[in-house]
Amino acid sequence: MTVTYQGNRLKIILTDIEGTTTDISFVHEVLFPYSAKHLSDWVYNHLELSIIQDIFQQVREINNQSNLDVESCLSQLMIWHTEDRKITPLKTLQGLIWEEGYDSGDLKAHVYPDAVKCLQHWYAKGLTLAVYSSGSIAAQKLLFKNTLMGDLTPLFSMYFDTTTGNKTESQSYLTIAEELLVLPPEILFLSDSSKELAAASAANFNVCGLNRQTTSVDHDFIYVNNFSQIPLKFL
Repeated sequence: MTVTYQGNRLKIILTDIEGTTTDISFVHEVLFPYSAKHLSDWVYNHLELSIIQDIFQQVREINNQSNLDVESCLSQLMIWHTEDRKITPLKTLQGLIWEEGYDSGDLKAHVYPDAVKCLQHWYAKGLTLAVYSSGSIAAQKLLFKNTLMGDLTPLFSMYFDTTTGNKTESQSYLTIAEELLVLPPEILFLSDSSKELAAASAANFNVCGLNRQTTSVDHDFIYVNNFSQIPLKFL
């Protein structure tokens, strides 16, 4: 594919998940309640895992309290969960719990059919596809592996999460461009968040907003209702 934009050949499509490829209700009405319900029991059943100890250590560092015990760490994680905080230890733990849910068959991920069709088309045309979500990389891979439309992970070359940086900070997108070994104008970022679009645009990315709920949006950016409406000037 040789379509150009901002004077550069478009090489990579970087997509958000929640509200973009995936119905926001799946995340908030299925995934989040599932991890909230199982969080405490899951942790107590896996205390021997080193990753759990790593999560606790991160909680202590974030709170600047080195002596927090297991119960206190769990209490803090539940508070962050209730507040839907984009904090790495919480996102890591949620991913572990969801993995068990997917493996057991309790969970099947939602991805919009228009997103699947376009992602498959772009992949076939030679564009590199990548994901940037506040959910952990492990959780991202689990979602795309366990969709109602099959395993979509072969479509994606790289995944990015909060360990790269905050999604509303332009430096995060510059870091992603560096890791992808391309110039920022060679990337198109898709998201439903105007703050994320603004940060990516400030980093000189091409951006396109998804507004699947047809609510009012920030008109500083191009918005579409589904993937098939993404303007030809991008693709």
